[in-house]
Amino acid sequence: MCMPRLAKPDMSVAPRCAEDVPRCVEDVPRCVEDDDSRGPGRNDQVGIAVKTRAKPKKPSQFKVLMLNDDYTPMEFVVMVLKRFFHMDLEQATRVMLHVHQRGVGVCGIFPYEIAETKVNQVMDFARQNQHPLQCTLEKA
Repeated sequence: MCMPRLAKPDMSVAPRCAEDVPRCVEDVPRCVEDDDSRGPGRNDQVGIAVKTRAKPKKPSQFKVLMLNDDYTPMEFVVMVLKRFFHMDLEQATRVMLHVHQRGVGVCGIFPYEIAETKVNQVMDFARQNQHPLQCTLEKA
């Protein structure tokens, strides 16, 4: 069974008038290769074309780290952890004490853009409140 083929007009040459534009597929000359009369060796099988999709790669994860200093009040650090990392009071206090005792602590693990935004938000907020609190990120 022959299905009609859609013809693509030649855009390199503009038609002079409407009569120069083919009206249907039958008006367009066909190549010998397009001929359906290929003879006894032609393939009459019909199948469904399946396109496999590659699964998108998960984004690289980054740790947001808070660094200890001798000047930023512990209450301010707890407030930052609650505000920007959505921790409850108990978890924020635990992370703050970890930072205080060990010098550095993980606030969260995020894709790069989110981690970078959180670091900038914390640094800006600390600066606005005149605290030297430092926050950075590293690959998880």
